[in-house]
Amino acid sequence: MDNIKNLYTELITAFSGHPLEILLLKIIVVLVAIFISWVFLRLVVKVSEQRLIKYTFIQENRKIFGVLEKLGSYALVLAAGTYFIQLFDAQVIAKPFYALLIILVATPVKDFMLLLINYYHQNVASKTTTKVDNIVFDLLNRLIGIIVYITAGIMALDFLGVNIMPFIASAGVIGIAVGFAAKDTLSNLISGVLLIVDRPFEIGDRIELWQAPPGSASWGDVIEIGLRGTKVKTTDNIIVIIPNNTIMTRDIINYTANDSIIRVRVNIGVAYDTDIEKAKKLITDVAASAEWILTSPAPRVVVRNFGESAIDLQLRIWIADARRRMDTISYITDHVKTAFSKNEVEIPYPKREIHMISESSGRKDK
Repeated sequence: MDNIKNLYTELITAFSGHPLEILLLKIIVVLVAIFISWVFLRLVVKVSEQRLIKYTFIQENRKIFGVLEKLGSYALVLAAGTYFIQLFDAQVIAKPFYALLIILVATPVKDFMLLLINYYHQNVASKTTTKVDNIVFDLLNRLIGIIVYITAGIMALDFLGVNIMPFIASAGVIGIAVGFAAKDTLSNLISGVLLIVDRPFEIGDRIELWQAPPGSASWGDVIEIGLRGTKVKTTDNIIVIIPNNTIMTRDIINYTANDSIIRVRVNIGVAYDTDIEKAKKLITDVAASAEWILTSPAPRVVVRNFGESAIDLQLRIWIADARRRMDTISYITDHVKTAFSKNEVEIPYPKREIHMISESSGRKDK
């Protein structure tokens, strides 16, 4: 670098001409130097890409060379601009020049950050069992551009000598007004972030729904956790979008959070004159006929209550797949009805006895 400066000084000194000619020579020399540097930069980037292409990271992120070339080009523009500002003593355009350069540099910086995020997404999120990492990286992909450009704008205003405090204060007032006007949307956004942090459920979990369409399934699988709402696909293949603030204010019933093994309870009523042990045996035999019902813990039938017209029994069974809960209830109900009919076990229904009392026909009126 010192040799280049000495060569430049000797060249300018050796040229003894009109000051305007010297000025023109300086401009030409600098422009030629910048052009040569730019050609050299492109050559270095191209050679580096050819030599590093064998690595997996480079193969998956070849755009990084374009980003580095842009950053190098802007660095040359910065060097040339700084020199010309000093050469012409044009300090009046120094601040606008630096501010503009900051805005221009924001784009390759954003692209570089996106490449890093995508790299960590592929090498971190793909190796974890949780799906929350995917949501976090997707959120970063959406917000990184806004963060970079806002930061660049603040730095540019600072270079211009603009006092940004009034803008911040105004933004605060506007933010409060917008917050009142869009409190539901902001509530959903905040709830979405809390869902990502607290992780009451993940993508693929089966949860209970509170606002399912009438007559349709009341539970489903989580397919997307967004900033505004969560999408759940019911067992009827219906997509239900639930606002996040609604989820955060309700009890969340997650059937697959810890394990897919759950206990299912099926209520069954029998008549009062039924042999209870016989009814229990028939019910447990039906439970044993389903291969997905676990034998350990074993199916169990208990007497829960004496109803108005029936003895209320309850079958308690464990299944290996929580998603077969409704299938299990349907299977048990169907086959218990068949078993009771074959073995003359009555399934009662409400009965009423009406006694009619008539007055004696021989009664005399007074």
